[in-house]
Amino acid sequence: MRKEDKNLIIESLKEQLGHYSHFYLTDIEGLNAQKTSDLRRACFKNEIKLVVVKNTLLEKALEGRGVDELFVALKGNTALMLSNTGNAPARLIKELREKDKKNPDVKPQLKAAYVEESIYVGADQLETLATIKSKNELIADVIALLQSPAKTVVSALQSGQNTLHGVLKTLGEREA
Repeated sequence: MRKEDKNLIIESLKEQLGHYSHFYLTDIEGLNAQKTSDLRRACFKNEIKLVVVKNTLLEKALEGRGVDELFVALKGNTALMLSNTGNAPARLIKELREKDKKNPDVKPQLKAAYVEESIYVGADQLETLATIKSKNELIADVIALLQSPAKTVVSALQSGQNTLHGVLKTLGEREA
């Protein structure tokens, strides 16, 4: 491959990495055509971009981003999963791996990930990554927590209104 072509690929990778806030390094080596097609379809459905990359070109694209700890995972076949939802690729990998629990070498396998400005290295991090809440999920939790006391107050006032009305009605009937 010519140096100009390599530079174009590196720039393309940098641009793609800039469009997505999270990325996973995975191993999909050995998948047959049908399973690869199914993986690509599942990625598309979950708004995940799947790109097979050369390790040296990806390493050059990642230089200067402060993710040097990920370079140890750049061995063998590497596929890059890009997403704006931090836990989406982990959930997809976990779902695909659970379909074939008997085979410990089932692909895709997690090599490393950059999620929520943190670095995770190793396949053992998959469960942790799958349980990380996305930004939207965290915002929904905060809103629910903020609404809970207000709902309690409104509910108490509404039930108190009925009670107060009943007490006033009873007192009004007594005097008559």
